[in-house]
Amino acid sequence: RVRRLQARRRVLPDFLIIGAQKGGTTSLYDYLGQHPQIARSLRKEINFFTGGPDPEVDLWRLGEGWYRAHFPLRAKMAPGQKAFEASPDYMLHPLAAGRIAGLLPDVKLVAMLRNPTDRAISHYFHNVREGEPARNGETLPIGAAMAAEEARMAPILAAEDYRCVAFRALSYKLRGHYADQLARYLALFPRENLLVLRAEDLFEDPDGLMARLFAFLDVAPNLAALQFAARNVGFNARPVDPAVRESLDAYFAPLNRRLYELIGEDFGW
Repeated sequence: RVRRLQARRRVLPDFLIIGAQKGGTTSLYDYLGQHPQIARSLRKEINFFTGGPDPEVDLWRLGEGWYRAHFPLRAKMAPGQKAFEASPDYMLHPLAAGRIAGLLPDVKLVAMLRNPTDRAISHYFHNVREGEPARNGETLPIGAAMAAEEARMAPILAAEDYRCVAFRALSYKLRGHYADQLARYLALFPRENLLVLRAEDLFEDPDGLMARLFAFLDVAPNLAALQFAARNVGFNARPVDPAVRESLDAYFAPLNRRLYELIGEDFGW
């Protein structure tokens, strides 16, 4: 409440991490927060531009003042310091790009993308961990869940019911339609405002990925000070039938080619 009263004295973000879910964004949020020229939001996933995860509470309707309350006071920001937040659902939600462009027309955008087959499998196992099924409605084994997704999503997409639990929770394959999602942003922002990173590089070559990101953000490299430790790591509870992986690889193959054409880079998935 106090922060909202101070909203006019607080900054808006200079850059956003827009996704993807289960793509290392929690680790990236932590690493960026170690940089002295970068100020994190008070919590990672604000989800303002999607309206938030609770279908009963639309955060978007709370307005700019509510959003500003999650960022530092302007007087506390050092010269050249940059504020940011990370909400992976911004890539998935069809309305987020337009809302972001309306409030933050000059913002920089960071999309960290994981092999969509691995992402979908990780997403599924996140859902079926103890305590999750009651919240997200997942009752099917993994192969059946992947096969059922189009039927599950069809009425949701037709009704544009983007804030229902099933849209967020059961969109295993839909979240891997990276080219379509990034195209929404590129229709509203210049290409130089978007950096697309390969999530696997965060763990295989963190120094290289962070150096590229710091250059994009126009801050000092500062690599020696970073403590790399993966955050929010999920583990598959059971082996996955190779047929499930093969089916997902085949499904995503043409979508990945479209992504590579869009961004001019082959991630080798």
